Amino acid sequence: MAPANISKAAACRQIGSRRRTEAPLPMPHQKKMKPLSEVMARARYVVVEGADYSQTSCVQCGSGDQDHEMLLCDKCDKAFHMKCLRPIVVRVPIGSWLCPKCSGQRRVRSFSQKKIIDFFGIKKSTNEKKECASLQGCMGQCQKPCLSDARKRRRRCGSLVLQKKRRRLLPFIPSEDPDRRLKQMGTLASALTALQMEFSDELTYMPDLAARSANQAMLEDGGMQVLSKEDTETLEHCRAMCRRGECPPLIVVFDSCEGFTVEADSQIKDLTLIAEYTGDVDYLKNRENDDCDSMMTLLLVTEPSKSLVICPDKRGNIARFINGINNHTPDGKKKQNCKCVRYSVNGECRVFLVATRDIAKGERLYYDYNGYEHEYPTHHFL
Repeated sequence: MAPANISKAAACRQIGSRRRTEAPLPMPHQKKMKPLSEVMARARYVVVEGADYSQTSCVQCGSGDQDHEMLLCDKCDKAFHMKCLRPIVVRVPIGSWLCPKCSGQRRVRSFSQKKIIDFFGIKKSTNEKKECASLQGCMGQCQKPCLSDARKRRRRCGSLVLQKKRRRLLPFIPSEDPDRRLKQMGTLASALTALQMEFSDELTYMPDLAARSANQAMLEDGGMQVLSKEDTETLEHCRAMCRRGECPPLIVVFDSCEGFTVEADSQIKDLTLIAEYTGDVDYLKNRENDDCDSMMTLLLVTEPSKSLVICPDKRGNIARFINGINNHTPDGKKKQNCKCVRYSVNGECRVFLVATRDIAKGERLYYDYNGYEHEYPTHHFL
């Protein structure tokens, strides 16, 4: 009997031990889980290869036609026609692409007066009024000598030879109201900040991009026109006005179709020097697969590997937001009121935006992106 009792006790201990082992342990403090929407918003997106998108339709118009102009969001997998997006997408982006909802477009922030002055690095001049007054005097006095010189040339050359009158570039006339000028600069600062750009009124040469020594106007294929002495003085005067905070009478607005665009805030005369096109200078070969929609030709040489472009994706000024025309339609061409002109200034290539006719207040500024190259797709432009 004894062995039986021992085995029974041992069995009880085993049962009790098993029960103690299997008893639920105290639950640790549980970490609060994040909502699924927040996790998905921050999750990395992946491109799934081999999916069937034959029945995909545009979210905006509901049509599945023109699939070669349809973009698929790499996060939510929704489809959009390039012309149905707001603002319109001109060409297929290189690499991953996110729809407006998934990209989390930032709100346009406003700037106080002090922040605007700091943003543009404005320096007030003591002889500001004297310089402004000298501008009007110089422009008025320069017309009479030009006319008299032209008459003398006609007398020397005879009546059978016609001399073409060369027209000078005019400096922009800033708004007289200082508060209005601050508002104009504030809209530009808001647009640059929304695109995470820095303001720069000059060409920028970064160490990992093209060097300044590469920008030589004498390398231009076919030659480049040289900015005259009088027009160089006009350019320097406009730059001096900008440094004092006397900006061109332009305002940056956001359009649901065109994105950021530029409007005239007062009347602008024909041949007015509006702005210089600025940004980072790089070799064209390094930007052949770049999807930036605002690159500008700076230097075209016989050897393509040495051609230069201006890339206002990190630094730039108001020229970045002046839109192009739809040069595939007659109505689009009628909207063109300024043009891009490349000049040799002190042996270096520079690009300027110049008014080609009188521009009324409230009129938007447009120029032809292609010039004589006709390579940039503008058929989706309004």
